[in-house]
Amino acid sequence: QIFINNEWHPSESGRKFATYNPATGAKICDVEEADKADVDKAVEAARAAGQRGSTWRKMDVSSRGQLLNKLADLIDRDRVLLASMETMDTGKPFLQSFFVDLDGCIKTLRYYAGWADKIHGKTMPVDDNFVCFTKHEPIGVCGAIIPWNFPLLMFMWKIAPALCCGNTVVIKPAEQTPLTALHTAALIKEAGFPPGVVNILPGFGPTAGAAISNHMDIDKVAFTGSTDVGKLIKEAAARSNLKRVTLELGGKNPCIVYGDADLQLAVQEAQHGAFFNQGQCCTAASRVFVEEQVYEEFIKRSVENAKKLVAGDPLDARTSHGPQIDQKQFDKIMELIESGKREGAKLECGGCAIGDRGLFIQPTIFSGVKDHMRIAKEEIFGPVQCIFKFKSQEEVVKRANSTEYGLAAAVFTRSMDRALSVSSALQSGTVWVNCYNALHAQAPFGGYKMSGNGRELGEYALAEYSEVKAVTIKLTEKL
Repeated sequence: QIFINNEWHPSESGRKFATYNPATGAKICDVEEADKADVDKAVEAARAAGQRGSTWRKMDVSSRGQLLNKLADLIDRDRVLLASMETMDTGKPFLQSFFVDLDGCIKTLRYYAGWADKIHGKTMPVDDNFVCFTKHEPIGVCGAIIPWNFPLLMFMWKIAPALCCGNTVVIKPAEQTPLTALHTAALIKEAGFPPGVVNILPGFGPTAGAAISNHMDIDKVAFTGSTDVGKLIKEAAARSNLKRVTLELGGKNPCIVYGDADLQLAVQEAQHGAFFNQGQCCTAASRVFVEEQVYEEFIKRSVENAKKLVAGDPLDARTSHGPQIDQKQFDKIMELIESGKREGAKLECGGCAIGDRGLFIQPTIFSGVKDHMRIAKEEIFGPVQCIFKFKSQEEVVKRANSTEYGLAAAVFTRSMDRALSVSSALQSGTVWVNCYNALHAQAPFGGYKMSGNGRELGEYALAEYSEVKAVTIKLTEKL
């Protein structure tokens, strides 16, 4: 059901939608479908919960932190259940859900719980006989629209800094993966958050998502997903009330491997970047540039490594590779694989579906990839690793930056001088050196160019959920 004002509700329209297990195709359950009328109710509840004089607004800042810590405790208590639900709903291997996703959720909540009583302004000297200081205040009602690839983790990335700063939230989980958000709703109530502070609306982008983006009484919207949808949200925000927008969008991320790198480490990390979560990551290492003297050996080891991945039941601890999220995504990936074959890239391994049930695709490696090919330019969002050859540093930096995206990048080298100079030259919001997908609650995350606006995580995210007010006082006496 829909969660508004700490209560469960049927949808205003009476419509429901089904959620499916992508590993088996079996229906899990039906979920109430929120649309504009439900969004209106949720926003009204969130606005009331955030009004001056409300329980939430009068709460001590340290008490906000205690509530976030309590929620982290409850998620830790229900960790096995939540990881199992996440695996059934997304198809990702259970061990990834348990050790990566749930661990990240708990750490994100605890990190922002610690910030709740440490957000403060500044005093500054000004001309003449005045005192001037700043205050950081909540923005108000924050809308959030989250994706299906990391449902619960993205839920926490949105609500933790928003609540830390004293806002209220209306959040729409992806229609493919609503289950863990809805279980967390019960935990939010159990933790003691006042009614209306967090409202959860399962539904579809063109209806519930559009209603959030266009709503005149939502003060900010945060979105993680595709660049095309990000553009629609930004346009809607501008057309409505010029609400604040943060966007974490697509990527076509370069991973540069120099000849002096620890080659086995580079192979393992680059494949972790390419195949983690079945390649369904905005940070996926889908363009791997390898210096020519180690190019052939890198390919050989990469193929050997890819063949060790075990596809199967995501709830089986032996499984390291699960299915794609749905048929639409599966078909898109297979079409891009076929385009790689047609355009002349060399298929080193994979390239086919696995079995006749579920939505499994073999981990796929292409070598001899050229910059003009579709697999080199388009975000695949699947288990496809594209390997390129390069000769010089100037050449590879230019090629790495020749994309409309700028989310993440990686450099593998033993030379720290080279690592620092190349990381400075890359047009990416995050650069990893001798590692990949090293994300932490303390470090900001976000993109350059068409990979989005604003930053999530770390202290930087607090600015996305706060208004800064300057207060200037004229002194009447001079000493």
